[in-house]
Amino acid sequence: MSMRLRLFLFVPRLLAIFFLLTGISEVFSAAAPRVSRDLQVFYTFDQTQGTSIKDRSGIGQPLDLKIDHPSAVEWKNDGLLVRNPAKIISSTPATKFISAIQRSNSLTVEAWITPANLRQQGPARIISLSKNSSLRNFTLGQDQQKYEMRLRSTSTSSNGIPSTSTADHTVKTTLTHVVFTRNADGISLFYVNGKQQAQQQVKGKLSNWDKDYRLILANEVTGDRPWLGKFHLLALFSRALTPSEVQQNYQAGLHTSSSPKLTKLEIAATENKQLFETHIAPLFAKHCLDCHDSAARKGQLDLSRKSAALQGGESGVVLVPGKTAASLLWEQVHSGEMPPAGDSLTSHQKTMIKQWIDGGAHWSIEMLDPAVYLHDSRAGSHWLQRLTVPEYIETVRSSVNIDIEKEARKLLPRDLRADGFSNTAYNLNVDLKHVEIYARLAGIIVDRMDVLQFAARFSKSQKLSTDATMRKFVADMGKWLLRGPLNDREISTYSGIATTVASAGGNYKEAVSLIIEAMLQSPRFIYRIENQRGDGRAWPVGEYELASRMSYIIWGAPPDRELMRMADSGRLHHPEIAAQQVQRMLLDPRARIRSQQFASEWLHLDRLDHLKPASRKYPNWNQALASDMRQETLAYFNELIWEQNRPVADLFNAQFTYLTPRLAEHYGIKPQGTGLRKYDLTAVAARGGILSQGSILTIGGDDASMVTRGLFILEDVLRGTIKAPPAGLDITPIPSRPGMSHRGIAEQRIANAECSGCHSRFEPLAFGLEKFDGLGAFHERDQYKNQLREDGVILFPGEANPVAYDSSAALMNLLAASPRVQQTMTWKITQFSLGRPLTATDANDLELIHKSAQKEGGTYANLIKAIILSDLVQKTRTESQHTETGE
Repeated sequence: MSMRLRLFLFVPRLLAIFFLLTGISEVFSAAAPRVSRDLQVFYTFDQTQGTSIKDRSGIGQPLDLKIDHPSAVEWKNDGLLVRNPAKIISSTPATKFISAIQRSNSLTVEAWITPANLRQQGPARIISLSKNSSLRNFTLGQDQQKYEMRLRSTSTSSNGIPSTSTADHTVKTTLTHVVFTRNADGISLFYVNGKQQAQQQVKGKLSNWDKDYRLILANEVTGDRPWLGKFHLLALFSRALTPSEVQQNYQAGLHTSSSPKLTKLEIAATENKQLFETHIAPLFAKHCLDCHDSAARKGQLDLSRKSAALQGGESGVVLVPGKTAASLLWEQVHSGEMPPAGDSLTSHQKTMIKQWIDGGAHWSIEMLDPAVYLHDSRAGSHWLQRLTVPEYIETVRSSVNIDIEKEARKLLPRDLRADGFSNTAYNLNVDLKHVEIYARLAGIIVDRMDVLQFAARFSKSQKLSTDATMRKFVADMGKWLLRGPLNDREISTYSGIATTVASAGGNYKEAVSLIIEAMLQSPRFIYRIENQRGDGRAWPVGEYELASRMSYIIWGAPPDRELMRMADSGRLHHPEIAAQQVQRMLLDPRARIRSQQFASEWLHLDRLDHLKPASRKYPNWNQALASDMRQETLAYFNELIWEQNRPVADLFNAQFTYLTPRLAEHYGIKPQGTGLRKYDLTAVAARGGILSQGSILTIGGDDASMVTRGLFILEDVLRGTIKAPPAGLDITPIPSRPGMSHRGIAEQRIANAECSGCHSRFEPLAFGLEKFDGLGAFHERDQYKNQLREDGVILFPGEANPVAYDSSAALMNLLAASPRVQQTMTWKITQFSLGRPLTATDANDLELIHKSAQKEGGTYANLIKAIILSDLVQKTRTESQHTETGE
């Protein structure tokens, strides 16, 4: 079981008295769970018999231990007592731990032990990863009255000398918490009972660790360094725990008590709730809520809310937990009467509903939001993301200081939109054309570089060699260009280029040029590749992966030197450090550019490049006016988000904008000067907020369609959902005419029983915008002299009753103040940040992000910080964790 799920609920009275008598108080704390991030190996010694000790980390292949002399040990209630010399050793090498350490270049060894005496020396091996008494990766041992750590690195001997030791008289024959940490910078710390006891610099890398060594407790592999005492808990981490985390684990105590065993009824209830959350809720959202949500309530039945669903409808109670035969809901589903239209339920789906009702119909979500279930949970994986064209351009500029924008935009195919954004990972494909273009661009980039000057950043030597000097150069330069350390195979591959050049009589510059060119075409450069594990758990991403996630979220660019330095230190996951980095990174101009990329994507401003309204109706239209509209929206966004640092929701009603003289005249506003200028809209009742800008109003097309404008507000502002129109339905827009405005036509559709179910959900949202024509100009009457209106009602998704408004300004104020709109902005910015659709598995994390950002003020910076610090960025889920919905 994961340590995140192991809750310490009680301490036996006698054990508590024991700790008080030994002078160790406050060891246990129900409010202090153990740190589990980057845990690799974990033993609790809480069994009562047997010769096998299970690795309970739940990480990768378990590294179980075997007791070779069972008669030398004795199982106690609180641990394993080693009375006589014994070996407790893994049957296989500790590969998973060694590989993790080589990647992170840092580690933590944690032990709760009770030494038998103060005479043990050698040092006596408490825990060791070694071959014999002189060859090791590490050893934590006891040397009489002090603890010693021998840690092998590229700067120490193969025996881990010089070692790190605590002061004399540190060892006591009482329960003791011993922790050794070493970070990526080589700083090593010893802690005893939560307090730092020693510090030393252990330089070098841990890349030379031998992968064939086995883990052993209480002795050396050769059996000549025995340690006697009691083991209570051992943990190995692939990073250095911080002082506060060491203190947290100390306060958590042994933490070996498992959660109380659940009864069969409790287990069944838990499984039934899980069935509801993973299968029934998505099924209801997709098939039932069109007719049975808080607004429609067909048959007076609302299945979107738990309390309403259990109350039933006009036919009475529809759901009787434990009894499908008495449940009207099941009767309707089983007979095929529900759902009445659209895709019918499969036999498997019906079986799940029956199983859920018979199992108690546990309804664990208060409100079902169809938007949460819009995408299958499998869409939540993003192991591989190709750089978008803007990201590629900025990555080249940030990595090698070459501007390749002109060529990249000309040669590379455009990124296509999917789910509202063009950085959606599953849609960023690479074909042969891409491969050829990336190769061509790599050549252009290298030709423009001062290769020798660039190479000097990573090596003082400028001689063409095929030895370790070249391998180190390749490793250092590759780490920068490819955004993380290279493995041995990669180093050998790129170093092989230098060998080939040398054998052909080439020079150093030619070799380096070809190596850089190869790296610029590498999948690790073109893609953001992460080293994910496939055991179905949520894993913390690696330090360098986290650095890339942060930099591409905030900048759309690779990590800079400071971010890489923090990744090297192994401290980037620490919330305080990550928050400091976010604060620093938001001050970089690239953060503004990235945020404007979000705004452009969210509002689909690229439409304006191809907008061609009917020339007869709009004779004054030209691309210059389209450019002005785009500039208005981006300048407005920049001013509100960055200069004024206002809540993101204020985008909908802020009383200012940025206009050129040409756009001001188009809006009917008196120009105030040349160029793009800020305009106060306090006295302009019709304007104010992003929805009153031409860039958005043009979504309605030539006829200012209530349908397309309403759908935009529903889906992109309110995060509502609507089904596609039935196949074969004529959706040709009906033109206005004398006596019938577009609103009048919309009201006729809404009054039509066949259309109202859908159109009543979105068309009224656009009523407040009727006075704006297809290009955003304001009119009191249309071309047929029909009087136009701006009053209406708005129905927020999830609510039962619409809210009336009497003007477009009132509509904007309702939107800006709406919690639903605020949540939508959280979802939209998070989706763009992650580059993938959001699913039901993300909902809890999104709620935490939203609450955290709103508490801080609801600004863009608040949101970015909350996203970065969330599990959606700090961790990753693997495909096997996702559940099928059976659809």
